[in-house]
Amino acid sequence: MKINLTGKRALVTASTGGIGYSIAKGLANAGATVIVNGRSGTSVDTAVARLKAELPDAYVIGAAADLSSAQGAAALADAAGAIDVLVNNAGIYGTQDFFETCDEVWDQYWDTNVMSGVRLSRALMPAMVEKGWGRVVFIASESARNIPADMIHYGVSKTAQLGLARGLAKRVAGTGVTVNSVLPGPTLSDGLADMLQAEVLRSGKSLEAVAAAFVMEHRPSSVIQRAASTEEVANMVVYVCSAQASATTGASLRVDGGVVDDIV
Repeated sequence: MKINLTGKRALVTASTGGIGYSIAKGLANAGATVIVNGRSGTSVDTAVARLKAELPDAYVIGAAADLSSAQGAAALADAAGAIDVLVNNAGIYGTQDFFETCDEVWDQYWDTNVMSGVRLSRALMPAMVEKGWGRVVFIASESARNIPADMIHYGVSKTAQLGLARGLAKRVAGTGVTVNSVLPGPTLSDGLADMLQAEVLRSGKSLEAVAAAFVMEHRPSSVIQRAASTEEVANMVVYVCSAQASATTGASLRVDGGVVDDIV
């Protein structure tokens, strides 16, 4: 299967590092023009330069915006213009006991993880519908179906993304626009690598080995028994954004290494 997104214009939010960067790279490698987004101009410029160095023939644009506010989402939508692919990857996470999680934290997670996708989809999807082709992807998490007891606020925001994606898929039914969720599991992103660095130095083991041990301790139901790479997650997203995935919509697609223990 050869995925060709030449002539398509894609926006990937929070794409200066981690899973978002790998998605941006995958889409650019498939021929799409990619808009890279991050909160600061410096991080965006660095990511754009890195992508252009790795893919000299790629066409990459930077757009800085903080998506935790309606103003930031509106600014990014204006900067992006008409697009064919929207990957809602922006999100925050962190552990905190439910009984110590105040309204302000809940609002912060809701605005960033849920409302950023609501606002961008509302602004950018009508043009896709008018054109008769489009792809919208929400990067959720296996935590959407396997709510962690130590970060309920995060899990709930990710479950909301699944409902949002499914509802949007129904709203644009029959238009040629598809809407899906992708649910990564434990992934060796920049954040996890930073968190595990002390153990790598202490043990002398590779980052991959330490990450595998971490997965088996905290997600023992994992079938692959290791952390996924950001590229493995990106591969699913690039496929869902392709013409070949035209019959896949309203779906929650797991790239969780089998952590969620069911057959659906």
